[in-house]
Amino acid sequence: MMDCQKPVSDIASKVRQQKRISKEEALELYRHADVNLLGSLAHEIRLKKHPDKLVTYVIDRNINYTNVCISGCKFCAFFKAPGHSQGYVLSKEELLKKILETQELGGTQILLQGGLHPDLSLEFYEDMLSFIKKEFGIHCHAFSPPEIVHFANISGNSIREVLERLKVAGLDSIPGGGAEILVDRVRQQTSPNKATAAEWLEVMETAHNLGLKTTATMMFGHIETDEERIEHLEQLRSLQDRTEGFTAFIPWPFQPGNTEIECKPATSYEYLKMLALSRIYLDNFPNIQASWVTQGPKIAQISLFYGANDFGSTMIEENVVAAAGVSHRLSENKIRQLINQAGFIPKQRLMDYTLADERNGSV
Repeated sequence: MMDCQKPVSDIASKVRQQKRISKEEALELYRHADVNLLGSLAHEIRLKKHPDKLVTYVIDRNINYTNVCISGCKFCAFFKAPGHSQGYVLSKEELLKKILETQELGGTQILLQGGLHPDLSLEFYEDMLSFIKKEFGIHCHAFSPPEIVHFANISGNSIREVLERLKVAGLDSIPGGGAEILVDRVRQQTSPNKATAAEWLEVMETAHNLGLKTTATMMFGHIETDEERIEHLEQLRSLQDRTEGFTAFIPWPFQPGNTEIECKPATSYEYLKMLALSRIYLDNFPNIQASWVTQGPKIAQISLFYGANDFGSTMIEENVVAAAGVSHRLSENKIRQLINQAGFIPKQRLMDYTLADERNGSV
C-alpha cells in the first residue's frame, strides 16, 4: 500500500515548481485534493507546455477490420466469438469504400484495429497494409499491442520481427489500445487471454526503438484500485523516460453497458479528476487527449481546463464504445466550434502532432 504523509498543499507546491511527484504523492492528490485544485494544477502545466492556446484534433476513421476475437474480454461488448453468425472480416472493397469516404472528408489517417482472429495469418495483415498504401498512401495508425502479440503468437515470430515486417508493409504508427490497466491482477480477471502488462509495454518499447511513434491509453473505472491506476501511469512514465516515443495519452472511463462487468459508470467528476492527475503525473508526455467519445461535447470542453490540449478524432466511424450503448457524434465544424467557444484556437493535426496546414506548406 502506498503511504504519503505530505499535505496536499506541499504536493501542489511541488507540482507548481515543476518537480516530479511520486506515486505516493499522486495518490494523496487523487484522494484528497479538491477537483478544482487538480484542474488548476493540470491547466497550469498544460499552458506551460502549450502556451499558444492551440487545441488540436485529427480527422480520421476507426476501421474495425474484424469483430471476431478469441480474447473474450469481460469489458468488451463489440467482439463476436469465432463461428458467430454476426462475425465479419472486411473485404478490400469495403476497406476501399471506407477510406475513400474518409479522404473525401479531409481525413489524414485511418485507425485500424480489430479482434484477435484465430484464422488470419500475419501475411493477411501485411497484405492489408500494402493494399491501403498502394491505393491511398494514407497514414496507417494500426494494430494495438494485443494485436501485435497475437500476430507474433500465430506466426511464430518475435514481437520485433512482426513490427519490422508490418513497418515494411506500411505501418506508420501504433494506437495505445488494449492497455486498460497495466497491472496483471486486473488483466487476469477481466481479460485473461489478452496480452500481459509486460507484453503491452514490450510492444511499445520495441516500436519506439524501431522509430514508430505510438499513443497510450487507460480505461479506468471497473475493478481496479486507485493504486493500480497510478501504477499504470508510472509504467507509462517510466517507458517514456527511456524512449520518448509516446505522442499522447488518452484516459477514458469504462462503459459497462452490454458487458460482463457490473458497475456504475464513472461520473464526469471522476473523469476530470483522473484526466487532471494524468497531466500532472505524466510530466514527460507532450499531449493529453479529451475523450468526447465517452463523455460528450460539454465535458470535453471542460477537459480543456483540466489538462487536455487535444480534442482527439472526429471519429467518422466508431464501433467499440457504441456497442456498449454510448454514442456521440461530432463533425469537424462542431469540434472547431466547441474549441472556439472554450476560448482556444482549433487546429487540425496529424498523428505526430504536426499541424496539417504546416505540413501542406501554408500557415
